[in-house]
Amino acid sequence: MLLELHIEDLGVISSLDLVVGPGLTVFTGETGAGKTMLVEAISLLVGGRADATMVRAGATEARVEGRFLDGDDEIVLARVIPVDGRSRAYVNGRLATVSTLAEHGVRLVDIHGQHAHQSLLGTAAQRAALDRFASVDLEPLRRARARLTEIDAALAALGGDVRTRAREIDLLRFQIDELDAAELTDADEDERLEELEDVLSGAQAHREAASVAVDALTSDAGALDAVRSAIAALGGRGPFAELAGRLRAVAVEVDDVAAEVRRLVESIDDDPARLAEVTERRQLLRNLRRKYGDTLGEVIEFRQRTRERLDELEGYDQAVDRLEHERRVALDDERAAAAVVGATRRAGTGRLAESVQRGLRELAMPRAEIVVSVGDDDPGDDVTFLLAANPGSPPLPLTKVASGGELARTMLALRLVLIEAPGTLVFDEVDAGIGGSAATAVGAALAQLATTHQVFVVTHLAQVAAMADHQVLVTKQVSPAGRGAGAGEVTVARATVLDGDDRVAEIARMLSGSPDSPAAREHAAELLAARGRRTGRRR
Repeated sequence: MLLELHIEDLGVISSLDLVVGPGLTVFTGETGAGKTMLVEAISLLVGGRADATMVRAGATEARVEGRFLDGDDEIVLARVIPVDGRSRAYVNGRLATVSTLAEHGVRLVDIHGQHAHQSLLGTAAQRAALDRFASVDLEPLRRARARLTEIDAALAALGGDVRTRAREIDLLRFQIDELDAAELTDADEDERLEELEDVLSGAQAHREAASVAVDALTSDAGALDAVRSAIAALGGRGPFAELAGRLRAVAVEVDDVAAEVRRLVESIDDDPARLAEVTERRQLLRNLRRKYGDTLGEVIEFRQRTRERLDELEGYDQAVDRLEHERRVALDDERAAAAVVGATRRAGTGRLAESVQRGLRELAMPRAEIVVSVGDDDPGDDVTFLLAANPGSPPLPLTKVASGGELARTMLALRLVLIEAPGTLVFDEVDAGIGGSAATAVGAALAQLATTHQVFVVTHLAQVAAMADHQVLVTKQVSPAGRGAGAGEVTVARATVLDGDDRVAEIARMLSGSPDSPAAREHAAELLAARGRRTGRRR
């Protein structure tokens, strides 16, 4: 919903601030006063075409800002049109693209009267509108198409080219044979082999080092003898009793270490053949890691995946047969679902067209014909709304309807039937060429629509204006442009929210051309009172 509109230097508008509310708001005023510029301003906010000619004479740029309520959130859209250069767009004070404004506009506003920013003119929107009206269930068709996509992806993953598949099979077999020959079972094998290689490669040095260590610990005058001499020296002497105990523990530990060294050195064999075997095995593992993974664990996982892929390719023919059978079943399901959707859409076209035509008869288009066309191919995605406004005229797509007033009334009739729409609807030229009871019907239709949407209407008809919740008078004033000879004059538009006697006077002007006519004022008061009786609201 539009909450507030600010305009600077747009057309005849110098500066204008307008706070608006829900329900039906009408813009009235003399021809040329600038009412349409309000519609242009809203159009610019939602991505409408900008032109330098829109900038007020003498200004360097025009600016439009709008504050909208989108659900529970407020959003501020702005558009700046310079005399020179491209227009600029802003969303919540940040630079944006015009396409971003348009994306917000699709959700916020629909403008009827000219061909821009009318969501129901697009094929997709018309198709969606028909689907809602006819209660078309698209879910079975979506599921069937998703299943087809899934099967096609599986077939593509198998590889359809015979030569490519044969080359991949050969490569996979080579890789598996190489990995099988390595007999990998332990992801930590390389660490264990590294330790063993260190032992085998230094066997002689290890034995020599062990001999030196044992001799140092246990020979005459070795470490063990030295400790025992110290124990003997301190034994029986009270001050050193604790230290003597600790030395006895050291002696036991030295003796144990010497025995352990002897045992270890006895297990170390100088085995060149075994060393060569371990070195070769470690080189093999390094080669496998270089080709198939950073660790032996990754190499083992690669072998498993490769085996699965080879099984898949070697079973290609069986897999293809299975998937193609599943695809035939899925395609039958898709066609059946498409046929149901197409039939439901076609069944709904007559009812939708009839409902809209009833509305058009009340909107001064008694002989208009609406046709809702659905393509022959199921599911009938090619949906088009056509209008023949006059007898003898062929029905044409709504995008080709020449009269802005006819199009706006058609959109109004559609909106009354289809209900779902952006929160704010703008109608321009909706009352072109009508009067009397037809004008009353248009006003009533707009008021009905305004019970579920915020509706703005540019109107010249008192019957329509009297039905509004809010009336905005747009006037223009000519004043000197400035001091000095040849300064000329400037025209400035203003907008005023009317109430009470001011509103009666404006509706009287719309009825008779004279706001002071007693008869016109009486008639205006009657129109407002009648609206009040129908809605329960005072005017």
